[in-house]
Parts: sequence; C-alpha cells; structure tokens
Amino acid sequence: MVGDEQVRAQIMRPRPPVGLIAAECWQLLASVPVGRVVFTMDALPAIRLVNHVTDGEKIIIRSHLGAAITGRAIGGAIVCYEADEVDLSRHTGWSVSVTGSARLITDPAEAVRYLHLLQPWAAGDKDQFVAIEPQLVTGVRLPGWCC
Repeated sequence: MVGDEQVRAQIMRPRPPVGLIAAECWQLLASVPVGRVVFTMDALPAIRLVNHVTDGEKIIIRSHLGAAITGRAIGGAIVCYEADEVDLSRHTGWSVSVTGSARLITDPAEAVRYLHLLQPWAAGDKDQFVAIEPQLVTGVRLPGWCC
C-alpha cells in the first residue's frame, strides 16, 4: 500500500485557485459567524477576530465605545474584513475579503435590530455596532488536488 500512496502523491497536483464573483462572496460570508477586521492603529496594521452578520451587502460587527475599531468607524476609516473556511485534510476552502468604509451605527432603530441579530462572543458591554460598507469585494476558492 505504501507504493500506491507514493505513486498517488507523485501524480496528484494542486489545482489553481478559482476567483469568486461578488454574489458568491456574500453567500460565503453569510455562511460563517466569524472573521477578521483589519485597520490601522498608530500607523501600523491591526487585526481583530470578531463575529459578524451580513445585512444585504454590509457587514455588521459589534463592539464597545472604547474599542480601536469603534474609534476608526467614528472617523469613517477604510478597513478590510476577511473571512474564510479551510478543510486541512482535503486542501480545499475559500477566502473572501471586503474593503470599504467603517461607520458607527447611530440610528437607534437600526441598532436595536442588530442587537437581536448579533450576539457578542466576548464578555463585556458590546453596545456599539459598526457597519462595513464595501467598495471592493474579492474572493477565491481553493479546489484542492487533482490527478
């Protein structure tokens, strides 16, 4: 059996990544509860793991008033949001990135709506909501190996 595995390993090749259209990207983002938000802090990149919901073509995250990302949203900073899913045994998966402006949700009715849709995963008073409104949506699917 070892010989068969060696032969299979020699002929198996990774397939090239496949680009995704925006509709596929949004469908995949809606299928997972967590991702990473990337922004600048003290002129350096900063990354935070957060849970999210999608609302149409917006990503909503929940935070608190003193959080770094909340401060960036008050100023309308450009941020990037990335989520993915990977199957390590099959070498398959996908990754989606959304780049756009972050804004603090200040409308009370909108905030109440998200209060029910998005439960925080981390302890603490998470009473602020940040919307990431896209300017660029890209994604890639890793189709795994073939012969």
